[in-house]
Amino acid sequence: MELEHGHSKEEIAARLAPGMQTRYLRDVVYGGIDGAVTTFAIVAGVQGAGLSPHIIVALGVANILADGFSMAAGNYSGTKADLDDRKRLQAVEERHITEAPDGEREELRQILYLRGLSGPVLADATDAIAANRDKWIEIMLTDEYGLSLEVPRPLQAALATFIAFLIAGSIPLIPFLLGLSQAFTIAIVATGVTFFVIGTAKSYWSLSRWWRSGAETLLIGALAASIAYFVGSLFYV
Repeated sequence: MELEHGHSKEEIAARLAPGMQTRYLRDVVYGGIDGAVTTFAIVAGVQGAGLSPHIIVALGVANILADGFSMAAGNYSGTKADLDDRKRLQAVEERHITEAPDGEREELRQILYLRGLSGPVLADATDAIAANRDKWIEIMLTDEYGLSLEVPRPLQAALATFIAFLIAGSIPLIPFLLGLSQAFTIAIVATGVTFFVIGTAKSYWSLSRWWRSGAETLLIGALAASIAYFVGSLFYV
């Protein structure tokens, strides 16, 4: 089985040189699935009620812009809260290292011990890390407070969510915007493919098989759409 990356000195150095990279997979998947689900739910609900395609387009576009912005704003606020909390804890550790260096050094020693170091190696590692204040604080943030090495980026996370929502949410509306015949049938197929593609792409970063991840996401979207269509049919005019 082919490994995901090489392990020569040069390959390792090149891979680690950029440092910790912030990933926006969760934001993209979150925005993409929600965009496709909510927009198609509107399409299915209005179609089920037997209303005009113009209403589908109007409500769909409104949903993409308003709900997409709302989701992006919510993601921004949540990610910003994580960043603010990280900064607060970082300031706490900086103050503790300055005012109680021996206590913080003992915390560092115990953290490294729990990682499996002992004896002279533990002492040397404690001395080496304590000599680098930034690395010392980084270890305290991850091991004492359970924070990720990745620094939250609120604006980028919000943009990733909004763009994914906008793209995926537009799929169910395109047949109606183009005035195609059998627009609803085409929207069903296109949205189903979108769900499956999102799920398949998600499997790249998980242990699930691509077809299982795709089918799971497709099932979630199909259930949401079925509920919306059923509710809309209750108000058929």
